[in-house]
Amino acid sequence: MTRILFVGQKPETVDFSDPALPPGFDAEKINAGIAVAVAKIGERGWEGDTCMITPDEAGRDMLEKKLEEAAYDCVVIGGGLRIPPKSLALFEMVVNSVHKAAPGAKIAFNTRPEDTAEAAARQLNAG
Repeated sequence: MTRILFVGQKPETVDFSDPALPPGFDAEKINAGIAVAVAKIGERGWEGDTCMITPDEAGRDMLEKKLEEAAYDCVVIGGGLRIPPKSLALFEMVVNSVHKAAPGAKIAFNTRPEDTAEAAARQLNAG
């Protein structure tokens, strides 16, 4: 079975005052989007896991532990980790952790939680 990991920042730790984020975003909306993502992954017949990390060393440890738990076919990195400029170091940490712990996994990027399955499909169908 195809296995997908969706990595994002734990919504409750996001600085929603950052002007780089879309207006009107809040933790509740992001959590709702994550639920949609998980459902869409399941609709494709894939097994999906999420890993919502904190923006610190504990987040890196959480991600690395999650990557050790299973072999993933694709890791989708959420837009909240790569779009805000002040998240650059966190984004780099995530990419390097995935590269190190899951070198065989495709890496995909979503634009919002709801298009996570589509992001994974782009990479899985490309290979």
